[in-house]
Amino acid sequence: MTFVVTEACIKCKYTDCVEVCPVDCFHEGPNFLVIDPEECIDCTLCEPECPVDAIYADDDVPADQQHFIELNAELSPLWPVISAMKEAPEDADEWADVEDKLKYLER
Repeated sequence: MTFVVTEACIKCKYTDCVEVCPVDCFHEGPNFLVIDPEECIDCTLCEPECPVDAIYADDDVPADQQHFIELNAELSPLWPVISAMKEAPEDADEWADVEDKLKYLER
């Protein structure tokens, strides 16, 4: 099992989860974070830290978010590792409750 970052993270990109990760499995894109499934050790530390509830165990990803399992695996080798907390984007709170954000994902 691994953990997966889902749609709620897009344009929010809070990095509270990164701060607690013991293996640096998070990768940072322009407006989204992903988890490298090869590096994740299933420690569960990141999930409760996400202020927008964007992180799920792969077995618990909602049906309408299943494609994010593959998206995390696809993007993690392309994006740099992020291992320290950063400031969230200025408008992150405005995006926190927005749904259907996949179209805003920047690669």
